[in-house]
Amino acid sequence: MAQIFKPGMNTLCTASIFAGAALPFLVLFTGSRITRSPYNNKVDNPLDQPAPFSHKHHAIELGIDCRFCHTGVETQAHAGVPATEVCMTCHSQIWTNSPNIEAIRKSWETNTPVQWNKVNAVPDFVYFDHSIHIARGVNCNNCHGAINRMPITWKGRDLRMMWCLSCHEDPSKFLYKDEKHPELSPRQQVFNFYKKLAKGEELTPEEEQLALGEEQRMPDDENHRNAGLAQMKDRNVNVNQLKDCYVCHH
Repeated sequence: MAQIFKPGMNTLCTASIFAGAALPFLVLFTGSRITRSPYNNKVDNPLDQPAPFSHKHHAIELGIDCRFCHTGVETQAHAGVPATEVCMTCHSQIWTNSPNIEAIRKSWETNTPVQWNKVNAVPDFVYFDHSIHIARGVNCNNCHGAINRMPITWKGRDLRMMWCLSCHEDPSKFLYKDEKHPELSPRQQVFNFYKKLAKGEELTPEEEQLALGEEQRMPDDENHRNAGLAQMKDRNVNVNQLKDCYVCHH
């Protein structure tokens, strides 16, 4: 009887078996890459706003303190966005006819809040408190990226749980003290960073990382490790508590 299948079919069948076994892993890997890509998480993608607000211009070139607009960042869970009245503190006097702030003028005239598009958001089942991070000296750029370099605001970090845990499991890698300004509290150090940028002052190595949008991560050597642990103790950071689920999930 003549052979129906050619010898090459053995190789084809073997390859199909391995391909079938690898397919689920390939699908999972592809799905993971897509969900973590900038296309999906919107990292580094500028978001259109009713008015093109520039953090670079306002916070660095003009030296306006972050807390002038984000009034709740030190005391509340939400940093808050400025009311129209805050914007008009300046813009009732300067750039009064600029088309870039037409939405602000219209909001002022109609007594209707500006509908800003939210750039950074966490799921409803996640609780994040700005005030406690500021109180412990965690810089804004750690979570928001190089906000000092943004002419239009974009998302600087993907804010995934794994990324948050990298700090919660070992905060000593992210805490430092500006030795040139030892009189500053951790909270004051956060905002002094932007004052130094505005004035063109020399930055610490950790601050240079932050200014470029990199994470403020301490070098992994004994001296820096001990310094980080000392900062944890000084700032009353309980790492065991930080790893409890209820800290972020209620």
